[in-house]
This record gives sequence, C-alpha cells and structure tokens, in this order.
Amino acid sequence: MLNIFSLANGRLFQEEIESLEELSKFQPIWVDLESPTLEEKRWIKQYYGLSIPEDAMDEDIEESARFYEEDNGELHIRSDFLIADEDEPRTVRVAFILNLMNESLRSKGVLFSIHDEDVPVFRLLRMRARRAPGLIEDAKEVLLKLFDADAEYSADTLEGIYDELEKVSKQVLAGDVTDALAGEVLGAIARHEDLNGRIRRNMMDTRRAVSFMMRSRMLNADQFEEARQILRDIESLDNHTAFLFDKINFLMDATVGFININQNKIIKIFSVASVALLPPTLIASIYGMNFKFMPELDWQAGYPFALGLMVASALVPMWYFRKRGWLK
Repeated sequence: MLNIFSLANGRLFQEEIESLEELSKFQPIWVDLESPTLEEKRWIKQYYGLSIPEDAMDEDIEESARFYEEDNGELHIRSDFLIADEDEPRTVRVAFILNLMNESLRSKGVLFSIHDEDVPVFRLLRMRARRAPGLIEDAKEVLLKLFDADAEYSADTLEGIYDELEKVSKQVLAGDVTDALAGEVLGAIARHEDLNGRIRRNMMDTRRAVSFMMRSRMLNADQFEEARQILRDIESLDNHTAFLFDKINFLMDATVGFININQNKIIKIFSVASVALLPPTLIASIYGMNFKFMPELDWQAGYPFALGLMVASALVPMWYFRKRGWLK
C-alpha cells in the first residue's frame, strides 16, 4: 500500500496511490509504504529516483548500521515502534529515508517510511495533523512528531499497565489467594512484565534515533528544542518502567509466597496425621505379634481394649495439637 501526505492550509492530507500517474498530481512531504509491492517500489524509483534498500526492514541488521547518512544527503533511520496488542504485544521495524538535498526529487524534503504492518503511532499522527493546523511544516517535523507520538503512545500503555496491576494488587493483597487465582495472577504479571520490557526497549531505540537526528545538524533551533523535549519525556518514562519492574517483582514474590503457604498447609496436614497415627500403629504392631499364648483368648475384653487404646492414643495428640493452635 502506497500513501502520500501533502500539506494544504497547514493540514496534512492523505492520498492512496494506485498508479504511477497519480504521483505527479501531488507534492508530498511524506511517502508511506506499508508492505510495498515490487511495482510500488518501482514507482518510487522511477518518479523520485530513490532506491529502497533490500535490507530496509531486516530484523537482524547490525545495530551500528541502523542510523547513517549517505553521501547524497539521504538520512537512513531504522527504528522500532510499539504495538501494544493485548494478545500479542510486539514491535514493528520501520525504515525511514529522509532526503532534503537530492535534486532528483521532484519535491525537496520528503520523508519515506517503509514497514510491514500498520502502526498505531502513524494513525495517531495522521489524526492529529488533520485536526491541528500548523502542527507539521516539513518532512523533518513529520519524523520528529512520529517519535513524539511514539513516546506518548508508550506513556498511555504504561498507564494501562498501572491500572491492570492495581487490579492484580487488590487480588493478591486481599489474602485469600487460591492456587487457581495464583495461576491467573502469575499469568497476568508475566504479560505485563513482557509489555513493560518492550516499552523500555522501544524507548531506548527512540532515544537513539532522536539523538542521531540532533547530531546530524539538520534540525533548526525550534526542532532541536523539540527533540530535547522528546528525550526528557523518554527519560521520565524510564523511571516509570523501573518502578513498574519493582512493583511486578513485589507482586510476583507475594503470589509465590501465598502458593508456598497453601502448599505448607497441605504438608502440615500430612505431618499432623502421621504423628497422630504413630501411637495407634505402635499399639497395633504390639498386639499383632505372635505370642505363644495370646492374652485376648483368655481375656474377653482384650480386643475392645486394644481398639479403644488405639483410638485414645490418636485423639490425645490431636487434642494437644489443637490446643497449641497447630491445626488452624
């Protein structure tokens, strides 16, 4: 899918391109390619003179090669964007190519973005740019606003984790944690920990991309200050993710502690039962010996006396355990 975005009266307008001829009708500042076909890549090369690298969206590219500048002035940035899906949270690799100086471009200052699936941050920026005139002025602004929206999207996701962990905290701290509830709590905690880790990694990647833009000296004074504000926002998010890691570890330890308590209760029952049954077992073993003359044959109450003695020997330890509070 090939979409172009152009400015009109300070607003960002989107157009979906389905042929090469349609490209000549617009002067875009942003060209977005979602799962581009070979034909769409050929249109970009033919009209803009831009060759999209074959490894643009590779996941195994060297970290040091994700940010670089070509001799012709093209800036290449490969950054990850978060998708906070409840079922499968993940990050999507997006390749940006920012060209501000290439004379072969019909419109100077165009940002090209290539990715495999729709990104929530892109939708958020498109919605804002349509509603807020003057939000975006050029291609560099588009890239900065994308990173700004990425930080805000991560912040919203962290707030969602806060709310979910509050619900988990109420369940755990209520005290009555069964094994079934503990399993649900551990599953929820694991999901939140995974999402929190992805947010932290995503923020680290965004920080590197914004720092690269600042070092490249392509930003004006206002844009440079905006980039610094994005870095400050990311730093504050790092503190929140660290706090959430501590909270998750606390809830994990508390849940495991309740599981151990439940297991100890079961073990205590077996321990009490084994100790209480030791005296009856001893009496039964004595009366089960092969005497030459069995006293029960000479004493009519022998067997009832043995049975009563076994019951009494079991009840006395149970009474003692109950008095000490060990059966509670």
